Amino acid sequence: MRSRRDLLKSAVLGGGAGVVAATALGSLGPEAAFAASGPELEPGAPDPDFAEGRIRSIKDNTLLVLGSNAVFHRIRVVDGTSLWKLGPVPFDQAKPGDGLYARGVRMPDGELAAESVWLNIVNIKGHITNIKDQTLHLDHHGKEVLCHVIAGKSVAIRSDAPPSADLSMLKVSQHVQILGAWRPDTNEVDIATVFSPH
Repeated sequence: MRSRRDLLKSAVLGGGAGVVAATALGSLGPEAAFAASGPELEPGAPDPDFAEGRIRSIKDNTLLVLGSNAVFHRIRVVDGTSLWKLGPVPFDQAKPGDGLYARGVRMPDGELAAESVWLNIVNIKGHITNIKDQTLHLDHHGKEVLCHVIAGKSVAIRSDAPPSADLSMLKVSQHVQILGAWRPDTNEVDIATVFSPH
């Protein structure tokens, strides 16, 4: 059986990988964006198979991304790449200005062949200061973040219950963790998952 690295290299180099199911390469789940992966690295060493930053431009199936460390990344999206933006999305949902995390395989020319790309993903903790309509007001290190409940997308997970679309159990002053999609250049987030300890 071929490894995910071989499948990605084949897809980029034209070795006939063609249509590869995204789930054969990596998790579609947003939690995977924050999970450790890849080979063991020296502490503090950059992961060569990871990139982050904001999309500056898009040409064909390649994203030109400026990292937070001012390094440019070229990220190639192939048939098997999974893209997440509050849920699985097609490539045309990637826009200049979007933030991203990407994992994949570094090619000989320095390009990253992506197995997974997470667009505008955030993972924040704080306490709820207000709940109004379909918006949670979250205090995140002294700054307000407006977190929007998105019908058909947002779920809550409590430590003692399965995921639920019913977010009515959330209360003001409760500490929560929110995984979601940032609205670029705002203090607003669309909620994918609210994790509540009780």
